[in-house]
Amino acid sequence: MTALALTLALLLDVLLGEARRAHPLVAFGGWARAIEARLYRDARGSGVVAWCVAVLPPVLLSWLLAWWLPAWGVVVFAAAMLYLAVGLRSLGEHALPVADALDAGDLVAARTAVGRMVSRDTALLDEQQVAAAATESVLENGSDAVFGALFWFLLLGAPGAVLYRLANTLDAMWGYRNARYERYGWAAARIDDVLNFVPARLTAVTYALLGDARRAWRCWRGQAPAWDSPNAGPVMAAGAGALGVRLGGAAPYEGVWEERPVLGEGAAPDAQAIRRALRLVRRGVLWWWLAIGLATLVAGGRHA
Repeated sequence: MTALALTLALLLDVLLGEARRAHPLVAFGGWARAIEARLYRDARGSGVVAWCVAVLPPVLLSWLLAWWLPAWGVVVFAAAMLYLAVGLRSLGEHALPVADALDAGDLVAARTAVGRMVSRDTALLDEQQVAAAATESVLENGSDAVFGALFWFLLLGAPGAVLYRLANTLDAMWGYRNARYERYGWAAARIDDVLNFVPARLTAVTYALLGDARRAWRCWRGQAPAWDSPNAGPVMAAGAGALGVRLGGAAPYEGVWEERPVLGEGAAPDAQAIRRALRLVRRGVLWWWLAIGLATLVAGGRHA
């Protein structure tokens, strides 16, 4: 049933893309803001309680539904939850306009498009820096928006997909290192790190196996430890190495240029690097799907 639900979810993503109307995450965002308004204190304990109040009820509800529904209902429900958690088509819908604008020589349009993907000051970026920002985003979100959701779905079913996506959403809302969220958002940031630890490394392995494996491993081992994020570092270093492209380096945030470690080796990024990164993620999903299908067939044969 897991393989069937996975297949249905990926088909829904290909055919429909991200839900445009009444996306449950919009309602969850409102729920999280209401909780923050009621429970906010500048303390880690307050953030832990808020995280539990926000996430655990939907996860418990999804577990109860998965337990209560008939077999066909479980498949449909699981496919729907994974579809809402995965953003594979959305990744392309955000990345390809950047590549197309760069190919057309329209730097203004490219900056605008990449601004929908990253938080840095895109108005200050040149063509190479725009391409780097988009390529980094594709590689990192391949883990956060695709493989992470797949991993937790395979491990825990629909409740796993719900848990992962809601935790990831709260990290995006509360997981900042600033005066308001340094302590209150600590739990959201750390829980997201824990949930992504294994998926990020599986993503890095996937990138390496589908590209230049030796270079990917060398970049992962030598460059990832210097990156701020313990999960984004392996993913982007291995991905950049697999593609043979040089990422990282200086980037502007709130008007200040921050020096970041170099990731990968090889050519400077361009529009083709963005497209190649997207193909790497898509091929990785295909191979995960094939591996899961094969494992299901083998398991079924043993029980026949």
